[in-house]
Amino acid sequence: MTKQPIKETSIELAKQWNNRGFIEDDILLLDRMNAVPIPNEPRRMNFILIALCTQGRVQYRMDTQEQLVQPGDVIIISERHVIDNYMASPDLDGLCFIISVKFFHEIIQNVSDISALFLFSHSHPVMRLTERDQQVFKEYYDVVRKKMQGTDNHFRRDLVRTLLLAMFYDLSNVIYRFQQQTDKSQKRGEEIFTKFIKLVEQQCAVERRVSWYATQLGITPKYLSEAVKSVSRRTPNEWIDQYVTLKIRVLLKNTTKSIREITTELRFPNQSFLGKYFKSHVGVSPSQYRKG
Repeated sequence: MTKQPIKETSIELAKQWNNRGFIEDDILLLDRMNAVPIPNEPRRMNFILIALCTQGRVQYRMDTQEQLVQPGDVIIISERHVIDNYMASPDLDGLCFIISVKFFHEIIQNVSDISALFLFSHSHPVMRLTERDQQVFKEYYDVVRKKMQGTDNHFRRDLVRTLLLAMFYDLSNVIYRFQQQTDKSQKRGEEIFTKFIKLVEQQCAVERRVSWYATQLGITPKYLSEAVKSVSRRTPNEWIDQYVTLKIRVLLKNTTKSIREITTELRFPNQSFLGKYFKSHVGVSPSQYRKG
């Protein structure tokens, strides 16, 4: 029997669930989790989902791990995870942020501490919030929703991005506290993964060899690959490529540097090589991306 490909779940599809609270393909808000259609087959996420369960309960399998969400729990699901075996109680409700991968990394690109802490959610996607933290989450949801509705505000997207960064700081504090409680039992693989991502963020513009990162961490490339893949379900090369293409995107959109200058800055052998690399990962050429 031919294995069927896993279907994708996109922001474009999610807009059908709520056609009011969104900004282009950057962010979507949902205030009725029980209105979200339940998939009857595995779905791969291609966005970031951050939600607070306020009522009911939901069970699902993320990759191979079973998860249970109850009132007061925050859920953080990163892109590329496969969600399956989804079962929700009839009274399920909550508040949900759906954020594009591009917009998420645009928000946190210069804040390595937040990025590193959010990586902890790869292996701990469900965390319990205190009553105070739940109230803070709801307040952020309300203010972001109000600002998103201000379509006459020329700076609406930047304003929402700034508010989300503030929310991420508060969420990161929750993750930090949770991390401190679980550090004693934290697997060696998670420690390696976190250190690896921090290094990639700092060095991927000039260094893209897995062997180099392994040397910096004092382990073999094989051990690094096994540790990273066991924690994140992705290879070190896939993570390096993600951060490199993100840097190229930022330089194309947020600077006036020529593609030739970007090629030199990121130490690609030539402009043609950068173009092929970028297109293979993003789907369009650097010049098309800049125009678009």
